[in-house]
Amino acid sequence: MATVVTEKLSRLFINVRQVPQLLAPLSPSTVSSLEVPKVFWKPYIHTGYRPVQQTWRYYFSTLFQQHNEAINVWTHLVAALILLLRFQQLSQRVDFGQDLHAQPLLIIIVASITYLTFSTLAHLLQAKSEFWHYSFFFMDYVGVAVYQYGSALGHYYYAIEPSWHEKIKGFYMPAAVLLAWLSCAGSCYAKYRYHQSARLLSQLCQELPSGLAYVLDISPVVHRIYTAPPSERADPALLYHKCQVLFFLIGAFFFSHPYPEKWFPGKCHFFGQSHQIFHVCLVLCTLAQIEAVVLDYEARRQIYSTLQGDLAHNFSALCLLTVTCSVLTAAYMARKVKNKLSFKEE
Repeated sequence: MATVVTEKLSRLFINVRQVPQLLAPLSPSTVSSLEVPKVFWKPYIHTGYRPVQQTWRYYFSTLFQQHNEAINVWTHLVAALILLLRFQQLSQRVDFGQDLHAQPLLIIIVASITYLTFSTLAHLLQAKSEFWHYSFFFMDYVGVAVYQYGSALGHYYYAIEPSWHEKIKGFYMPAAVLLAWLSCAGSCYAKYRYHQSARLLSQLCQELPSGLAYVLDISPVVHRIYTAPPSERADPALLYHKCQVLFFLIGAFFFSHPYPEKWFPGKCHFFGQSHQIFHVCLVLCTLAQIEAVVLDYEARRQIYSTLQGDLAHNFSALCLLTVTCSVLTAAYMARKVKNKLSFKEE
């Protein structure tokens, strides 16, 4: 019996060792920025791009290869898998189907996994062609919009203090839907209309609505942090909330500024790009946020059940509205890209 097991393990080891050789014929080497369309260019990144117009099988195989998007792919893929495992653990003690007050928790977890998955696919597959580059990032922006809504809901439902709830309950959730959609629409339009030559306009379209959405979404958390009495400042949920704010602010800086590649041009083609640092910070922000929301769900039930009543179904409907509007916007912009590229080919 031991001999049979040993032989099977030996065959498995040999097969694993053959994976690089099996992928090698599918894997053209990376190319310089001059060998790909301008839309793929990144500031201060001159090589490490994957060639366009390869097979889908090739782009999936690059998950295990070195290129300038590899770190971006793996950061969000690993985080999505971690959250899937966390969701599986939570489902053993949280009745997501019957507990009305668990619906917002379900929404923020699913929204987080969605945006991480969409981002993974976008960075992995966008090099296929100009059309797919645009389309996958439009899909990525849909995921971000849904995550923004999920964050707003989680903070409003579980983390908010009664005094702040009284001030913002009349407009908070409708504004969260509007700003989440504007974030998606602005990002799609900036991607379609502008490139590095109009970076300021691109940032204005993309970052202004996202910034406003974050200010609104995080307001219940910031208010709670600043008004917490000394006896509650060691609350683990509050510590996680502080961590998520810190990681987000650091990530926002690296999203908006091309450092350190600007300091070391030609040295960050594969590692050390600002967008990679942004991904790591955003992952840490999301993981800390989920833990904070879970702790609030478990410890603050008397507060949020009194404040929210039976409104969870309404908030779920608003989530569906956000998804629908964002998907339709992304589909419309993808159609515009297709028409634009068809006109250019003619």
